Amino acid sequence: MHRTALLLAVALLGVSAGHSASPSPDWAINATAIEACSCPHFCICYFNPHPAGHHENGKAEHFCKFNNAYKVNKGHYGSVDLTGAKFWINGDLGGDFSQGQMDWAQVTFDKATTADQRQALGEIIGHVFPVKWKSLQTAEGDIDTWTFDKDQAHATLNGGKTAEIKLKRFQGMTDEPAVLKNVKYWGTPRNDGFVMMPNEIETYREGPKPYEFKGTNGFMLTFDMTSKDVPAPKGTSMY
Repeated sequence: MHRTALLLAVALLGVSAGHSASPSPDWAINATAIEACSCPHFCICYFNPHPAGHHENGKAEHFCKFNNAYKVNKGHYGSVDLTGAKFWINGDLGGDFSQGQMDWAQVTFDKATTADQRQALGEIIGHVFPVKWKSLQTAEGDIDTWTFDKDQAHATLNGGKTAEIKLKRFQGMTDEPAVLKNVKYWGTPRNDGFVMMPNEIETYREGPKPYEFKGTNGFMLTFDMTSKDVPAPKGTSMY
C-alpha cells in the first residue's frame, strides 16, 4: 500500500472508530448505491445483529460478503466538490456484528477522483459506516460501468475483472419498482427507500478472498447526509 492509500486507510479507521483528530469542515453528500451481498433477499443484516448462515466446505458459516458501488449525485467537503465521484466498497461483515465490529472491507476510489476528493470521501465514509473493521484497506480502480433504470442496475470495477454487480428488478404487483421504506441505512439519517433488485451476480474476483454469488440480495438506494447530522464529539462544545 503506497503512502496516499495508507493515509486514507488511517483516516477511515480513525473516523469509523470515532477518533477524528480535528473538527471536519462543513460537508454534505447525496449518493446512490448499487448494492448486493451474499444474504438471501432481503438482507437480514438490516434487522439482525448477524448475517445469514451459509453452508461452505461442509460446515455452516455466517457471513455477509458484499459489493457496493456508489456515485455521488451532489456533495462537497469544505471547498472540495464531490459531485460525480464514484467509489466501491467490498468486504465481509463477519459472523456477528452486534458490538459494531465488522470483519474486513476495501474501499476502491475511482481513478478519476482527485487526492482531495479521496481524502474527503474517506472522512465522510467513516460517518456513513460508523463501525470498526478488523481490516480496512484502500485501492484505486476504474469504475467503468455504473448504470441503472427502473428494471436493472449494473456496475463493474476494472471492466469486471476485479468486481461486478448486476441486479434485476423484483417483480411487484405492477411494473413499477418494489420499494422498502422506513428502514435505516447504516449511519445515514435519510434515504428514499430500498429499491428491491435481487442480483444476477455479485462478485469480487481478485486478491486472497474472492467470492461470487448469484440470485442473492441486491438493491438500489439513495441516501442523504450532512455534517450537521453527525453528533459533536464528547467533551466538545457545539458553540
